[in-house]
Amino acid sequence: MTQPKQVRLTREGFERLEKALAQEQNRLNEATRILQEQMETSADNEDTGLEDAKREKMNIEARIDELEDTLARATLIEDHENGGRVELGAIVQLSNETSKKDMKVQVVSAAEAAMVGGTLTRISEDSPVGKELMGRKKGEAFVVTLEGGKQMKYKVKSIEY
Repeated sequence: MTQPKQVRLTREGFERLEKALAQEQNRLNEATRILQEQMETSADNEDTGLEDAKREKMNIEARIDELEDTLARATLIEDHENGGRVELGAIVQLSNETSKKDMKVQVVSAAEAAMVGGTLTRISEDSPVGKELMGRKKGEAFVVTLEGGKQMKYKVKSIEY
């Protein structure tokens, strides 16, 4: 049997996942209450409201399972013994040499990149830019080939943790 894959998260990402889990648990309580009301008032088990309530409850339960699984496998990114190289959790000031625009991104795991919220643009280490960015040092330039073959050139302006 294979070991479950660890998920590396920033402290902010871990806290956002915990908050999302608490919100989903509250939604589950509400959905359970609504489902019980529907079952008590429904004389006919073919009632579409009852089916919708059951489906909603199942969706919330699936989301809770997913969040609990991610949190159970999470390790926090805290030590940065990287010699000034980009790694998970790094906040990178990038210059897009193609469009002449600067952007600030945080390189995170796919689980964290999917989360909404926060002030930074989060990019997954598995994304085209994320893959090329990992291990880079300040001042390094790199080219990313996007879907459709379009190429973008970036330069690392600064790295912070």
